[in-house]
Amino acid sequence: MSRTVAAQRPAAPAQARSRTMPRAYWNPYVVGFLLGLVLLATYVVTGRGLGATAAFSAVSAWLVGLGSPAHVEANQVHVRYWNEGAPLLSWTLFLLAGALIGAFASGWQGRRLAFTVERGPHITDNTRLMLAFGGGFVAAFGAKIAKGCTSGQALTGGSMLNVGSLVFMLAVFASAYGLAYFVRKEWL
Repeated sequence: MSRTVAAQRPAAPAQARSRTMPRAYWNPYVVGFLLGLVLLATYVVTGRGLGATAAFSAVSAWLVGLGSPAHVEANQVHVRYWNEGAPLLSWTLFLLAGALIGAFASGWQGRRLAFTVERGPHITDNTRLMLAFGGGFVAAFGAKIAKGCTSGQALTGGSMLNVGSLVFMLAVFASAYGLAYFVRKEWL
């Protein structure tokens, strides 16, 4: 009975279907140009480029400093964040908040908001999440020992033609292409 009822129902109007369909992605060249303008504005307003690692360093230095200020003052890397005061005084924390808000707004505008785990057909959600967490940890550890994250290295360092940043980006792409063969089964 339900088959005949479903067959007799008229198709949904095109306008109703378009409300639920995701919108097309923005042109990557336009977005890249806009990102370049954001980077330029960051240089003009703050005197330095983009980078997310500083926000995490500011928060961690502040938290550790609450319990042991001597430990933070002995650490040459974190003492500069400690001397800036509370992390809410660090503009990079607002950079991260803006990135989260912008990502949410983009997903909402493009009708792509959903709680999903992006994965290939031959991998479980738990395995995908463990791999993402492991990759995130390696990236965060690498950003800390490199004294900068990929956004700081690629965008800021690359825009200044910093040789270390250009070598870093070449290494990122070379290692990604080299590793892609071995992890392709996770996505195909």
